[in-house]
Amino acid sequence: MFGLYLLYYFRVFERQIGSNKYSVFIFFSLVASVLFEVFAVAFLKDPGENLVTPGPYGLIFSSFVPFFFDIPVSTRFHVFGLHFSDKSFIYLAGLQLLLSSWKRSILPGICGILAGSLYRLNIFYIRKAMLPDFVASIFLRLSFPSMRSPPAVPARNAVGSVPSYPARQLERNYPAPVQSAPEPLEDSIATLVSMGFNRNSARQALVQARNDVNVATNILLEAQSY
Repeated sequence: MFGLYLLYYFRVFERQIGSNKYSVFIFFSLVASVLFEVFAVAFLKDPGENLVTPGPYGLIFSSFVPFFFDIPVSTRFHVFGLHFSDKSFIYLAGLQLLLSSWKRSILPGICGILAGSLYRLNIFYIRKAMLPDFVASIFLRLSFPSMRSPPAVPARNAVGSVPSYPARQLERNYPAPVQSAPEPLEDSIATLVSMGFNRNSARQALVQARNDVNVATNILLEAQSY
């Protein structure tokens, strides 16, 4: 459950660097983490049954590297004198996953972090690598077959299910809608813009999400996938 949540959340990197480069990141992370695991098992002279648990640990934990360096903190809060941020919950989910099978999950988790660090260091200029578009499209579909967004729901205006009309006709037939959603915070807009989203789209998503940056990010990712 935690692994699926993290894979879904880390789609934000696809919006940051584009689908093609994100495909390269997935491919590199999987291959590099598996090689690290093979070398570790061979070095420790263990058949792997007691050291490595199956699952996409390499991809998940390699994603924590760009998450740490590239995703800014949008909100901070205190609980019993301890400092937390909106990123703290992602780290806690990762910690639970890292310790889920104790030694068998720690090793592939560390290998994933090493793979993500190599990508971050741009070894072999991997961050500039590109795949043919049709290969990237197939690779993303195979990697995340269950994360396709549902069909888009037609936009509704403030009246409810009444279809949209030109502004003059709307003003003539209906009174001006009441703005009930709070105005987005400038810091929240700046956070989404830093992720690569358009400022106007970021503002609209924040209005819809009522200033929740995480919800707004998911709205923008789903809209971008169409």
